[in-house]
Amino acid sequence: MLGVIIVRLVLIAGCLLVTLVFLAGCAGTGAKSSYSVDNNGVLSMTCAPVTTGEEVLFYNETSTKERIIMHTPSGDVVMYLATPGQPKAAMVYVPGAGEMITAHDKRMVQYAAAGYAFLFVDIRGNGGETPGSPFNPQVDFGRFEKGQSPQFYETVCDIIAARRMLTDRFGVPVYAAGSSNGGRYAAVGAALDPQFAGYIGISTSGFGMAGEKYTGDARKFLLSVDPDNYIGRITPRPVWIFHSKADSIIPFSDGEELYGHAQDPKTFTGFYGGHGINSDVDDLIIAQWAQIYGTRG
Repeated sequence: MLGVIIVRLVLIAGCLLVTLVFLAGCAGTGAKSSYSVDNNGVLSMTCAPVTTGEEVLFYNETSTKERIIMHTPSGDVVMYLATPGQPKAAMVYVPGAGEMITAHDKRMVQYAAAGYAFLFVDIRGNGGETPGSPFNPQVDFGRFEKGQSPQFYETVCDIIAARRMLTDRFGVPVYAAGSSNGGRYAAVGAALDPQFAGYIGISTSGFGMAGEKYTGDARKFLLSVDPDNYIGRITPRPVWIFHSKADSIIPFSDGEELYGHAQDPKTFTGFYGGHGINSDVDDLIIAQWAQIYGTRG
């Protein structure tokens, strides 16, 4: 389906857009966010400051779960955070299409119990609490051509703002992680924000550098949202790709292709299951982090 959308996308391509700048007021700050895309289709971003409001949902002597509302210049974004008293590391987790917080309650408890903060970002238009529309390249391209802010770019800024919040609060390494389409947002966020400690992609892929087939705005926009165009920029921070051979949504070979664009240090891990994050992936991540951060705290 994405291929059909991409083909249609080029039909509305127009003149070359060298730089996009979107100005938006942040309540009480007058801050501005700016975005630009170079001739290689690489996005550069200066994300405006955000403010947050927190509501504690659960608390005991070992862990806390909160609902957080992040107030951004382009609307509120809902997040859920589970954390131990003194986390050793943290994860900004970006879900796949239609993936709700209710599917991650046990996962959040597991990570907190192991000593790690787990932040679930209810991304724009995913069908949860954060307003927006499902990712649609054709719609976002229309906004790109008009000099408006594509929702994909806004979501990447949300991920970067979430990392900043965790860094400010805990002062620990923070990883960008995502499953399926969420892994695409997370890859771009990790590449653009050098303060991310690394990237974990699960059942995800790039778009095969499809933008190289086109010219003008279509080329630049398609490359600007393609993880294949960014993942090599995460080095020297680690990249870890998980993919199942039984994945019926994003083929295993597409995950291998994304991995091929990454630079060292990188790891590719097959896992049992189908599409998306599962308990096997969680156990592998936590075990690896225990080796890295076992003496922290």
